[in-house]
This record gives sequence, C-alpha cells and structure tokens, in this order.
Amino acid sequence: MKTPAQRQVDDAAFFGHPVGLKTLFLTEMWERMSYYGMRGLLVLFMTAAIAEGGLAIGTATAVAIYGLYTASVYFMGLPGGWMADRMIGSQKAIWYGGIIIMCGHIVLAIPSSKTFFIGLILVVLGTGLLKPNISAVVGQLYGSQDKRRDSGYALYYMGINIGSLLGYTICGYLYESNGIHWAFGASAVGMFLGLIYFYKTRDNLVGAGAEPAAKLSASAMSKSWLVVAAFLVVLTIITALMLMGVLSFDPIAMSKVVAVTFVGIFFLYFASVYLGGNLTPVEKKGMWAFLLVCVASTCFWSGFEQAGSSLNLFGQDFTDRTIGGFEIPTTWLQNVNPFFIITLTPFFAMFWIWLGKRMMTPGYGLKMGAGLIIMGMGFVVMIFAAHAAADGKVAIFWLVMTYFLHTVGELTLSPISLSAVSKLSPPRFLGQMMGLFVLTYSMGNIIAGLLAGGFDPENVSEMPALFTTIATFAIGVGAVVLLIGMFTKRWERDVEIANAAADEVPTPTSAKAILRNEGPVI
Repeated sequence: MKTPAQRQVDDAAFFGHPVGLKTLFLTEMWERMSYYGMRGLLVLFMTAAIAEGGLAIGTATAVAIYGLYTASVYFMGLPGGWMADRMIGSQKAIWYGGIIIMCGHIVLAIPSSKTFFIGLILVVLGTGLLKPNISAVVGQLYGSQDKRRDSGYALYYMGINIGSLLGYTICGYLYESNGIHWAFGASAVGMFLGLIYFYKTRDNLVGAGAEPAAKLSASAMSKSWLVVAAFLVVLTIITALMLMGVLSFDPIAMSKVVAVTFVGIFFLYFASVYLGGNLTPVEKKGMWAFLLVCVASTCFWSGFEQAGSSLNLFGQDFTDRTIGGFEIPTTWLQNVNPFFIITLTPFFAMFWIWLGKRMMTPGYGLKMGAGLIIMGMGFVVMIFAAHAAADGKVAIFWLVMTYFLHTVGELTLSPISLSAVSKLSPPRFLGQMMGLFVLTYSMGNIIAGLLAGGFDPENVSEMPALFTTIATFAIGVGAVVLLIGMFTKRWERDVEIANAAADEVPTPTSAKAILRNEGPVI
C-alpha cells in the first residue's frame, strides 16, 4: 500500500502538481480579487471629499484606519487557524469564511458611511477563517520530501496575484466610472464565484484539511463555541455603541497600542506552543527557524504594504498618469505588482526546482534576507522620486521600478515563507502556526500604517526622509536575517529528515475514508 506521501507525489494533474492545488488556486484567486479590489480603494475613498463621494477623513487618520483594518484582517487568522485545528477543520473554515467575506462586501455596497465600517468588520472575520487555512491546505497536498512544494506555493501565489490584478482593474474602473459602492459590489461577486468553485471541486483535496488536526473533546468543544458566541456578542455591542457615537477612539493612538499588543500576543502564543506543546527536540529547532521567518515577514510587509497607503497617495498626487491623452486610474498603478508577479512567477518556480535538482537549495533564512534587501532597494528608488517630486509631478517610471523591485523581493520571500511554515511547523499545530505566521502580516500592516502617517501630501520636502527610513530599516534587517539564516539551515534539514521518517508510517485512515465518515465536506 502506498503511503500518503507517495500518493501525493503520483498526483501531477495540475501543471505537474496535485489536482487539489487547482481548487485552492482558483478559490484563492477569486477571494483575493474581492479583497484587493476593495483594499486598493480604501485610502482613496476615505480621504476623498464628501462632494466626491468620499468620507473626507484626514490623511494621517485614514492611513491609520487602513493599517488597523489590514492588520485586523490578518490577526484574525490566529483564532481562525485554531478553530480549524481544533473545531471544524480547514475545509469548513475556508467555506464559511468565504461566505462571511461575501456578506461583508454586500454590506459595503450599501451607500452609507455606517454600513461601510460594518462591512469592513465582516471582511475581517471572514478572512481570518479563510486565509490561514487555505494556505495550510496547500502544504498538506505534498509529502515532506516532495521537491515540488516550493514551486507549488509559487504557483499558488500566482493565483493570488491574478486575483489582485482582476480586483484592481475591475474595481478601480467601477470606482472611477460608477462610484465606490459598485466596486464593492463587484468584490462580492468575485467571492461568490470562488465559493461556487470551491464547493464543486472540493473532492480534489482528497481529505486534506477535511477534519481538525486534533479535535477537542465534546465538553471543550461546547465551551469553545460559547467563547466564540460571547466574542461576537461583545463585538456587536461595541460596534453599535461606536456607530451611535457613545464610544469613540483615536485611530492613530489605537494603532500604536495595537502594534505593541500584536507583538506581545505573537511571542506569548509562540512561547505557549514551544514550552507547552510537548515538542520534540527537532520540532523545537523547527520553531526557532520558524521564528526567523516570522521576523523577516513582519519587516517585509511593513515596507511592502506602503503600496496601499503612501505609494498609493504618491501615485495619485505626485505622478503624471497621463499616457496618450488617457489618465490612468490611480488604483491601476497597483496592477504593476501583480503583473510582474504573474510574469516572473514561472521563472522563479523553475529556478527553485533547478536549484533543488543540483542540491543547491538555499535555506529559508537566506531567501528571507535576500527578499528584504531587494524590497528595501525599491525604497531607495523612491528617495530619488520624492526629491524629483519637489519640482512637479514625476514620470510613472519611478513607481514602476519600485514595484518591480518589490515584486522580486516578494517572490523571493513570500511564497517561500508559506512553504517554510508548512514544513517547519509541528504537524499537529500546523493550522495554528499558519495563523501565527499570518499574524506577521498584521504586525507588518500596523507598522506600515504608522509609517505612512508620516506621508504629508502638503509637505513634499519630508517625503525623502520617510522613504530613507523605510529603506534603511529593510536593508539592515535583511542583512541580519541573512547572517542568522546561515545557522538555521541545519535545523531546517533536521526537521525535513524527521518529517520524512514520519511520512513512511502508514496511516490506518485513508483520505477517502475521511470523506465518507462525515458526508459532504464544505
């Protein structure tokens, strides 16, 4: 009888990868279309004058709200990963998360400033369920020694960026021609298409993520559902009080508090698994390598996520977007990143396979460090662009070059980091570790919002200092990660050997039996 790992290697129906990757590829593509299509408009919508259909919020406050929103989206991946591991399984988390996201976009499509914030909350809750778990299931399609894993994540990552390309293009056009709420409606349609495809092709996953990795007892399950219900009730009450004006908060001050809180939660959760998870010595080595990946990821996204805030505003206010008499919508400039992702991903996927065949695969730490340094070089370009903007609007070339370098850095770091988490995490904590890793997106986004608060469209002379700070930070941290990565590569190898040994142990329950046990898996 073939082991699970052998069955996975034999499955090569989707560009040489398991057919289940196609299901996850297209589901995530439509979900990211809905997310990025809406995300690219948030700061522009909030800062636009009321007469222009916006909310007339100041730049510093708007980017702080943007940072809080994007950080919350990814923070909710932590409880979302835990719920999948212990309560409902990854497949159900993906399904129900997608439904909540779609409802959030439907609410956003209602022309009201109050429903706007309710819609954002729903998108946050739904993405927290869907995002970490769909990424975790990708890793479960491969055996621990399957050399296709890194290229599989690169291919999956291309699906994410096809979705963002569709989102920026469709929603950006609808925003310019019909208004913001038509754009939000298009995001709801995108998520609906993803849900339909996932439901119809879920059998391609052959049981991956169908059941919780370590299901709670009946008693613990009841208590956990009570906690979930209590959280939702408290959230509803707080939201209602804020909409009625009874409660208020300062987004900028709140961002600083949330940044410190998220960092504290990250290290506390990491310590709880490391110290209280009954880990083997090899699993503990994997956790230290995982920690390095998380540090690099946090720093990377704090710079990269300027795309939706400071770089977005730079494109709107200081970039000449006219080509042949046609003025390119501001949000379309963000298509440069997914365009380069789609164009370059096949080359990166082949490159990692080529290195693997020659036994020259760099460690995860080395890849993370290189990605950070390349991203930082993008902000070096922006330093020169900011100086040029003092004399008037600059050529679109500056942003294109910046996004190109950010894309190369992203492809070097981001899909590889997902692969690293799936390999380095203790198997029984995979969903939670993926959720903890997604928390690095939260920390990066909240820091990005605080950094972007220094972008003042009325004071061009301060922009070079902002971009210099980000460039120095990214390149400096990248160099440190590169050095530490030289030592953690040995730990990564120990984890790979241990997982390979575990893969050779036949499992008594097949994937098909899991599917038969509970009926349709949604």
